[in-house]
Amino acid sequence: MFFIDSEEKKKWLLEGRFGLEMEGLRVDENGYLAHTPHPFPDSEYIVRDFCENQTEINTKAEDSPAQAVEALGNFKRELLAGLSEQQEKEYLWPFSNPPYIRSEEDVPVAQFNGNEFSKTAYRQYLSERYGRYKMAFSGIHVNYSFHEELLKREYEESGKCDYSEYKSGVYLKLAEQVAAYGWILTAVTAASPVMDSSFVEKGKCGGDVFWGIASVRCSELGYWNYFVPVFDYTSLAGYVDSIRQYIDKKWIQAPSELYYPVRVKPAGENRLENLQQKGINHIELRMFDLNPLAACGVDERDVAFAGLLLAWLAAIPGESLTEEEQVQAVQNFKNAAHYDLKTVKIVMPGDRVATVVDAALEVLSQMEAFYQEYPAWVRDNLAFQKDKFLDAENRYAWKIRKEYGVDYVKRGMELARRNQVEADV
Repeated sequence: MFFIDSEEKKKWLLEGRFGLEMEGLRVDENGYLAHTPHPFPDSEYIVRDFCENQTEINTKAEDSPAQAVEALGNFKRELLAGLSEQQEKEYLWPFSNPPYIRSEEDVPVAQFNGNEFSKTAYRQYLSERYGRYKMAFSGIHVNYSFHEELLKREYEESGKCDYSEYKSGVYLKLAEQVAAYGWILTAVTAASPVMDSSFVEKGKCGGDVFWGIASVRCSELGYWNYFVPVFDYTSLAGYVDSIRQYIDKKWIQAPSELYYPVRVKPAGENRLENLQQKGINHIELRMFDLNPLAACGVDERDVAFAGLLLAWLAAIPGESLTEEEQVQAVQNFKNAAHYDLKTVKIVMPGDRVATVVDAALEVLSQMEAFYQEYPAWVRDNLAFQKDKFLDAENRYAWKIRKEYGVDYVKRGMELARRNQVEADV
């Protein structure tokens, strides 16, 4: 844990770096998935994810949530401009849940050639294992790293002999803490309560489906492995080995197949060899839904809250999770994806059972106490998040169900067209 015992450290604690990844589906005028090739083959920042019609924007690491969201917005405008120039005009679908899907042919595996063909082969494997419909979910990932000066100062005061080993240890412990408390990020960013009926019944387009879930992709109906992974957080070598055992058992083919809400990642290519040799560079949060209520697809305040949560977790004592607690932690994430958080419960550290609302208010109260002497924007942000639990109508999922719960795809296309027009201005 960090020992925040000076004004200098307080300043650094709030100055982490943020990078954003935003997935999104390309659709035609009628709300069907586009069947054209990826229109940005030479872009380093606008790439493909699972399917050929699923774009992914990757920003560089920025010095603040505001700068990260601004960079995302700039790339999104570039993306929308490119879609306007298609022979048949296309749009960016604004929700995490997909629009009409007539069959798996509407979710074509992304095509890579030459030396990159293995990417297509890997996606084909995922298609056969999990089904393409599930791969059509989209979301936002937040990549976060602490201020390097804070890490160096804490390292110097720790008495440790190796900086890379110390830094990796900080991020491993943080990942373990996020496993215990990260469900709150699912709860505050859930924004996908409605689905088209074609996701449930093949080819039946145009019906509106609500399952009592606020984030389908983060719920038990979403993107998870067929087993609950358990990690060794005691050392980087132990953590890598705990992932490698699942590969050796052929439960997964690659580390990227671990569909877990939080990952630790090296600089450069995300491979186990890089992780082991280079150490941990940053942490990745994978539970954010696309937020159609925000122009860029994510609210800057939610990105900032993620940073505040991570900084708080790194500065408080944290107990190691048992295997049973790690399994329970996964269930907590799934429960936090429900629509009415007063009716579903989670198990907090120490085996305390509470509704998601009560648990979230407890966490936010602890954060308020910790950040009492920090700048006013921090307290304002925590109050903004707390309001989502004090009044459910402040949550994105409730607002979206009210606005888009009837004629989901039709109204979603109206929003997609408005977004396109605003980008073209």
